[in-house]
Amino acid sequence: MTKALALTAALLAALATQSGRAHAQDLRTAVVAGGCFWCVEADFERVPGVVSVVSGFAGGSVPNPSYRQVVAGGTGHLEVVRITYDATILPQDRLLHLFLRSIDPLDAGGQFCDRGENYTSAIFVETPQDRQLAEAALAQASRDLGQEVVTPVRDAAPFYPAEAYHQDYYLSDELILTRFGPRRKSVAYGLYRTACGRDARVEQLWGADAPFLPRSGG
Repeated sequence: MTKALALTAALLAALATQSGRAHAQDLRTAVVAGGCFWCVEADFERVPGVVSVVSGFAGGSVPNPSYRQVVAGGTGHLEVVRITYDATILPQDRLLHLFLRSIDPLDAGGQFCDRGENYTSAIFVETPQDRQLAEAALAQASRDLGQEVVTPVRDAAPFYPAEAYHQDYYLSDELILTRFGPRRKSVAYGLYRTACGRDARVEQLWGADAPFLPRSGG
């Protein structure tokens, strides 16, 4: 009986600890546009404190648009990601700092090789405090680059997830046909990212401050 009581007490203590940890979380969401959503998703899914990243669309006038509609133009939507994160681990200002150093905030016409409105960058905000933090992050980026950034702060807009085949594209082993022949999506993603010049431009702009560039070992 004593052992049973001790076991029960231990289980209750463990549950209380888990509950305390869950309540200590401060889960929030951020919606940002940084060109190709595959790339922004791939970058942020490896950041400590990020719970999930979903590729999608926001900022336009067409409800629940398809990818084909958005890339064809006329919907007003941007390719975005919705990042769910624990602000006790990843503060909002740090997330914005990382985001701006993963894109080209000087480019108003798109991002890297992807041109057009749907590939432009933006930070979507819900509250006055969100806007204040976003504007402060943009001002710091301007100071660091010595140039005025053009990434806008936009009011929050409905978020529409992209089709399932876009989610975690960079991890998928599904075969697709490319101009190089059949390739796994993960391989095609790597070829696209390199050919688009994303990492090369980010390194040119941010150098050692770029958080997601491949680093050589040794």
